[in-house]
This record gives sequence, structure tokens and C-alpha cells, in this order.
Amino acid sequence: MKILYNITGGKPNKLIKPIIYTIIANIVYMLPFGFAVFTVGILAEPFINPNITLNTTKLWAVFIGLIISMIIMFLIEIPAYRHSYRDAYMTAAEGRAELAEHLRKLPIGYITGQDLGNLSNMMMSDFTMIEHGMSHVVPSLIGSLVIPIIAFISLSFIDLRMSFAMFCAMPFTLIIIVLTSKLQKTFGQKLNAANVNASNRLQEYLEGIRIIKSCNMIGDKANNLDNAFKDLMKESIRMEGLLQSIILTITPLLRSGLTVMIYVGIYLLIGGKMSIVTFSIFLIIGTRIFDPLSEAITNFAVLRYGAQSGERIIKFMNEEVMIGEETSPKNNDILFENVSFAYDNKQVLKNISTNINAKTLTALVGKSGSGKSTILKLAARFYDPVEGRILIGGKDIKNIEPEELFKKISMVFQDVYLFQDTIRNNIGFGRVDATQAEIEEVSKKACCHDFIMALPKGYDTPVGEGGCTLSGGEKQRISIARAMLKNAPIVLLDEATASLDPENEVDVQKAINELVKDRTVIVIAHRLKTIQKADNIIVLDKGEIVEEGNHEELIRSNGVYFKLWNLQQKYNDLKLL
Repeated sequence: MKILYNITGGKPNKLIKPIIYTIIANIVYMLPFGFAVFTVGILAEPFINPNITLNTTKLWAVFIGLIISMIIMFLIEIPAYRHSYRDAYMTAAEGRAELAEHLRKLPIGYITGQDLGNLSNMMMSDFTMIEHGMSHVVPSLIGSLVIPIIAFISLSFIDLRMSFAMFCAMPFTLIIIVLTSKLQKTFGQKLNAANVNASNRLQEYLEGIRIIKSCNMIGDKANNLDNAFKDLMKESIRMEGLLQSIILTITPLLRSGLTVMIYVGIYLLIGGKMSIVTFSIFLIIGTRIFDPLSEAITNFAVLRYGAQSGERIIKFMNEEVMIGEETSPKNNDILFENVSFAYDNKQVLKNISTNINAKTLTALVGKSGSGKSTILKLAARFYDPVEGRILIGGKDIKNIEPEELFKKISMVFQDVYLFQDTIRNNIGFGRVDATQAEIEEVSKKACCHDFIMALPKGYDTPVGEGGCTLSGGEKQRISIARAMLKNAPIVLLDEATASLDPENEVDVQKAINELVKDRTVIVIAHRLKTIQKADNIIVLDKGEIVEEGNHEELIRSNGVYFKLWNLQQKYNDLKLL
């Protein structure tokens, strides 16, 4: 219950109202049984005492009371149902939205270190368990407990001995529940892990189906997927087997109380210490009271499993988000001060210090693994440095309010991702208030307006998942148009022309030239000819700055950059042969 309270965002009404209505509804449900007990008493009076005639007035009163109770049951069920189900689905919907918002505020470094299947499973399956818990399990559990508790209290006024006899097995069932709780948790964790693994294998299979088919490896990957589904089946059966074992052990144990009660009742009847009417009342109620108790035990077991979903959600929501209180800096100089960084204790950058002036273009050059991409990610605060600091406009980016920081930065990745939406919405993603005229203006500058207008639906053309209906060059130009529309003063660019054909390369380079005008730019350069006019070129090797200067200065120094330049020139000459 505490977990559900936390999931509702500390809003007790979302739990209290359904519980109150459920309690009232279950009390009302007991009225017919109460009237049945009264009826037994009225009908038994003439047989116990022949001098008493059947009281038909009381019978009619019981009949009218039964009708009234049925009407009350109908009236109370409506708000009980509405609050239980509506609040459950509203809580899950709000919780999913809050989780997505929390995910957006977490550092990219945390997200990339997570299993995406686990996050997806949490968003969907875990919240489905919360929905089920609030809409079905909790109301049913409360109702199942209310009836036996009220029955025990009421019957205790009639005969305390018989009441204790009826519920004598309850302590033993509670012991079993406590003893099996740890086992339940272990089995639940294994089931969740199997579920996540199956989701990951399915996603991998679907995303890689073209490669799988082209490499004729369908059987191997299908076997991996099949094994994941079999593991999920095995863990599901184990979990269900455990729950059923608990239920099948507890149910007969609980019902043994009826046998004890009958034995005690017969003993008391023989000794003349109890009337036949009292015994009949206990028999009527005793044959029905264990059904809700068994249901309560089942619901409790399900609730324990569902609580693990809640624990995972709460643990994730407690992850520390990016914080910062300072306002956006007025100028856009970027300063790296003795910045070092490591992935999983593997040093990637060592004591990087450099100053990038506003409205200049700085290029990062170096072999694969030299730390170029890491510098971009640190500048965008996807990660925080292990040592040192990064300042924009004289302010440490860790102290700048994240929303304000991200407004200042546009990133264009080499691996472009487009959302499964229209071209218009993909370009306008960073500016939801952008007009059609603004979208078309940046599209023209990004050299993508003409090919967009040639499509059947123009700007309203869906791009498919990840932009699968467009070529690499088309996706690059749309991403550049998106960055232009955002109009951020700082641009971080992973050079987008490295894997394009010559025609697309020319168009994309034109778009990039438009994008970087009058902005502070850091670009990763794969083709050195594209950065000859850069204001500053930083040459990296094994996470350290080994050279820095403009193109002419670095060529004259006859160092690492000079060697890379000559290698690329020889490669270009070979391509011309």
C-alpha cells in the first residue's frame, strides 16, 4: 500500500476513496446474508417454541429490507467502480508521463548505461501491474478482508467460542505467507529479467531483420528469440507454480476451521450449551466465509508480485536528475579547464584545456577513439567531467539550469534519427510554435525544400520509423533544417558528409555552411578538406590535445595533422585513378 501511495504522487485520495467505497460496498453486500440469518431465526421460532406463531410481519419487513439493500448495492457500486477503475488508469497514465519527463531530465550518460528493454518494460508492463493492482487487486483484497472481519466481530457477539473455532487456522496461514515472501520476491525478479530479455531479443530481431536475412542467419537469431521466449515461459510457470502452491496450501488450511467449528458446535449442542438456531447461523455463514478469505490470500500474493513493479518505478524515479540554478549566460565562449573523463574507469580524455571563442568554428581531428565525440557530449552536458570543468559565457555548465543550457545548443549527429511523423513535425520538433513559412525558409537554406515538395504529400509526408523512407542525405538535410529552426547560438556538429555520395555531400555541405553562420561551432572533422577554413583545429590523440592551430599553422608544424592531411590527399589521388 505504501508503494501504491508513492506511485500516486503522495495523493491519498486516489487510494482512500476507492478503498472507502469498496468497504461500504462490501458491507452492503453482507446485508442479504444478515437478512438470511434473521429469516432463519424467524422461521425457527415456531419450531423451538410451539406457543409462538410465525411472525409474517417480520418476514415482510425482512423482504422489504432485502429489496432496499439490493437498491443500495446498485447505487454504491457505481461510484465504487468509477473510483477504482478511473483512478487506476489515470494514475498509470500520469505515472507514465511523469516517468517519461523524469527520463528526459536524467543525464544521457545514465540513460545510455541502462537496458532499453528494462526501461520499456517499466513504462508498459510495470505500470500495467499498477493499473491492475489499483483497479482489481486492492479493491478485491479490501473487500475480501472486510467481510471476514465484520463476520468475526458480529459472530463473536453471538458465540465467541464458535468464532474462534471458525478462524483458528488464520495464524498458520499468516506464517506461511511471511515465510514464502522472500521466495516470491526472488521468483518475481527472475520473471522480470526474463521479460526484459525477451523484449530485447524481439526488438533486436525486428530491427535487424534485413541484416539477418541478407546474411542468411535467420535460424540463429530466431533461435535466440525462441530461447528468450522459452525462458520467459519457464519463469512464468515457476512463478504461477509458486503462487498456486501457496494458495493450494493455504486454502484447505483455512477451510479446516469449518471442520473445527462443526466439531465444537456439536460438542456444545450435546452439552446443551448452544441452541440449534445459533449453530445453524454459524453453519450458513461458515460455508461461505472462507471463499472471500481464500480470495484475499490470492490477491495478497498477486499484490506482493505487483509491489516489485512499484519498487522498480520508485527506484528509477529517485534517480538524481540534472540540476542547475543559474540563468543562461549572455555570451557563447566555451572554455574547457583541465577536463578529464572516463567510461567505466577507462580514461578517455586527459586534462583537456582549450578556449573556443564565440562565433568561431573549431574542428576536432584525430583517429577513431581519440576522444572527439566525448568532447561534443561533454559540451552538451550529456555527461559531466570526472575532473575539471566546462564553462559557457564564464558559467560552469553544471550550474546552468538544464532547460536554459539546452536552448543554447543544437546538435547534428552523423547518425540522424527522425521521429515516425511528418517531415513538417520533424523539422519543427525544436520549435512547436514555428510557422509554415519559417519551416520552408530553413528547408530552403538546408537544401531540402525541393525534394520535400517533390514528395506526394510535401511537408505532410510521413518519414516512417527512424526516417526509413528517406535517403541518408535527405535525412541529414532535414536534421540540419531542424537545427537551423531552433536557432541556437552554439552548434555541435558530427560532420555529416563522411558517408555520403558526392551529390548529396555537396548539398549537405551547403546546408552546414548556412547552419554555422554567426554561431559558435564545434565540429568533428572526418574529411580534412572541409575544415581548411576553420578558425581553430584541435588535434587529439589518445584523449589528449597534441596540436592546436589553424590549417596553415598545423601544416607548417609538420606534426600529426600534417601526416593525416597527406594520407587523405594520397587517398583522394588514388580514387581519381
